[in-house]
Amino acid sequence: MRISARADYAVRAALQLAAAEDGGPLKAEAIAEGQGISHKFLEGILGDMRKGGLVESQRGGRGGYWLARPAATISVADVIRCVDGPLVSVRGQRPPDLSYTGPAESLLPLWIALRSGVREVLGVSLAEVASARLPAEIAARADDPEAWTNP
Repeated sequence: MRISARADYAVRAALQLAAAEDGGPLKAEAIAEGQGISHKFLEGILGDMRKGGLVESQRGGRGGYWLARPAATISVADVIRCVDGPLVSVRGQRPPDLSYTGPAESLLPLWIALRSGVREVLGVSLAEVASARLPAEIAARADDPEAWTNP
């Protein structure tokens, strides 16, 4: 699976907003500076997140961006889907829309299992990530030394 720069930046911006959830709106400039993201690129991402219903914004001196819902109700997957579309696709199609024959027939359940695993891992909420309280099963996956090596 490949996480695009756009998705990475969107998640990082959402986490910045989650961490400031009770502190009022954050300016895009502050988010960009805090995460080392190009301000211009971030503005486009925040616009998509606003259109997708994940953030709200207000212009003006007291303006900025904030999460549209509590951080505990927004998953990392929600953010990625908002800016990049489906989490797992094959040739641009969702796995249930595919069919295979012959020796490739068992690819479909493999792609479905992959999608299920990705959903499980990326189903972690922004609140959990922002507070460094990952669910035990996710933390256990990351604690496995094999997870850190590239085959």
